[in-house]
Amino acid sequence: MTMKTGLVLEGGAMRGLFTAGILDVLMEEDIWVDGVVGVSAGAAFGINFVSRQHGRPIRYNKRYAKDWRYCSMRSWLLTGDLFGAQYAYHDIPEKYDPFDNDTYESSDTAFHLVCTDVMTGEAVYKRLEQGGSIAYDWVRASASMPMVSKPVALEGKLLLDGGVADSIPLAYFEREGYERNIVILTQPEGFVKQHNKLMPLLRLSLRKYPLMVKALDTRHVMYNQQLAFVRQREQEGRALVIRPDAPLKIGHISHDPDEMQAVYDIGHQTGQRMISDIRSFLGQP
Repeated sequence: MTMKTGLVLEGGAMRGLFTAGILDVLMEEDIWVDGVVGVSAGAAFGINFVSRQHGRPIRYNKRYAKDWRYCSMRSWLLTGDLFGAQYAYHDIPEKYDPFDNDTYESSDTAFHLVCTDVMTGEAVYKRLEQGGSIAYDWVRASASMPMVSKPVALEGKLLLDGGVADSIPLAYFEREGYERNIVILTQPEGFVKQHNKLMPLLRLSLRKYPLMVKALDTRHVMYNQQLAFVRQREQEGRALVIRPDAPLKIGHISHDPDEMQAVYDIGHQTGQRMISDIRSFLGQP
């Protein structure tokens, strides 16, 4: 009986283009896994691996980088969402740069994502078996950053950024039966997450959701514990961890296509450099 293989994709907003570059290399090399779990940008970009849409995340991010409807302070002020809920998560995948729902739904690779329930501050895990409008809203929920996004209502819950409750869901994927996992991180070795300096503003903006505020207040503790767990699994040979060699020079938000391309290229080069390690780890010739 073969072991189930997985990809675990953390978030990091525009740092996620590093992940997108690696995923494109896997597609170029015809390397596939049994399941993918993504958080925030890891979900938004990782879902394209399952639909086998090489180059799509870097393409649409560059194309719409300067469109206020995609991501802007104007969008935030007018709609309550920094990334336009309708334009970024429906108009683009449905009309302008279509997401391939048919390929996604027929894929042998399962796709999971993580959100945070704002009422409880706890992680909500969802396997998306179908594409389409509801799937796009689940991805939006996973990637909706607190304070600059409205909570997304789905299945009776109010949801925001999955990274608040479970930033690196390796333990979740192991519980789901994925025994050999490639973990793609967007921070270099040695990174230690600090307490969020924006907590006073987050407390104010999320004052109706005290358990969400508590989760944000302790997120750095959770994240650093998860990094330690990832390192443990790496040392045991149960996880292959791919990280950038140095901090990625891009902010949470970027309107610069060249900056985006540079981060993507670093990911692509990293993926190419590690192809033999990836094949060996997965047991694929």
